[in-house]
Amino acid sequence: MVQVQTAKLGGTAKDVVIGKVGTGLMLMTWTPTPTPDEQAFAVIKAAIDAMPPGVKMLLNSSQFYAHDYGTANLELLSRFFEKYPEYADKAFLSVKGGTKPFALQPDVTEEGIRTSVKLCADALRGKKKIDLFEMARVDRTRPLEDQLKQLAALSKEGYFDHIGLSESSAKSIREANAVVPIAAVEIEISPWSYEEETRNVIATCAELGIATIAYSPLGRGFLTGTIDKLAPGDMRSHFTRFKEESMKANKVFADALKVIADKKGITSATLCLAWVCSRGPHVVPIPGSSKPERIISNIEAGSIQLTEEDLAAIDKAIKEHEIVGSRYVDGVPKEVLHLWG
Repeated sequence: MVQVQTAKLGGTAKDVVIGKVGTGLMLMTWTPTPTPDEQAFAVIKAAIDAMPPGVKMLLNSSQFYAHDYGTANLELLSRFFEKYPEYADKAFLSVKGGTKPFALQPDVTEEGIRTSVKLCADALRGKKKIDLFEMARVDRTRPLEDQLKQLAALSKEGYFDHIGLSESSAKSIREANAVVPIAAVEIEISPWSYEEETRNVIATCAELGIATIAYSPLGRGFLTGTIDKLAPGDMRSHFTRFKEESMKANKVFADALKVIADKKGITSATLCLAWVCSRGPHVVPIPGSSKPERIISNIEAGSIQLTEEDLAAIDKAIKEHEIVGSRYVDGVPKEVLHLWG
């Protein structure tokens, strides 16, 4: 029996109960060698099967999780739910969009948003409805209020049920939630991505009753302590934290976390997930894996209770180790990456 802690979403989804640890699907398709269907299906099925009755598994997907920034991830889900139609109601599907087709460039025009939403829905071929749709970045080239009102209208048209935000600042969350009820906000949270605005977002979401979905809770895998170098074509090679010299410097931090994990008798991955879960009852990490057994251990990490001593040790490690490299690409203004909109 898998030990499963639960969490609740917010806004119009406030009555939806999900597992405390969800599942990110990005690297099943955003990789030079996509995960074969049989293997991917086993992972998704294991994640959903682990949920007790009445609890949904949060699956996190996107319009652009592919090497060509296309809808391969959603197409994978479409094939899964076609094979296992009885699983559609057991999953809560979150989808990021709001970019131009086959591009990472945001398009928040009226036509652009409708095109994105329809593209995502079409890729699923009616096999699973989008439960939560979120714009991948907060782009101010069009008033945020207008974008949200359009999303509310598209929801009424039946494309999706709930509205979320991604990479949003605390200020934008308040602004958005005053226009439409926000069910969830997706941001990066891990021991090496815990800046002041991250903490502000977590606190604001707690105040407003909004779930905080934590992507890359394992530092894109680096904090597991198992990555020494990247394979050719790995998307992480573009990030400055994964440059050779940066990885060498940041390994000291990963090693410090491993010492704490070893002392507790758990893996570094479990320690990081338990730490992210400890940020609040509304914080839901979404690690990904291509192995069913790893998915189960990720889910069970939500039941690990960290002691005050554990938390103090992790906090000390965070304060004492300066991370080399930014979350994405050094030298590129955050306005270009649309971070913390």
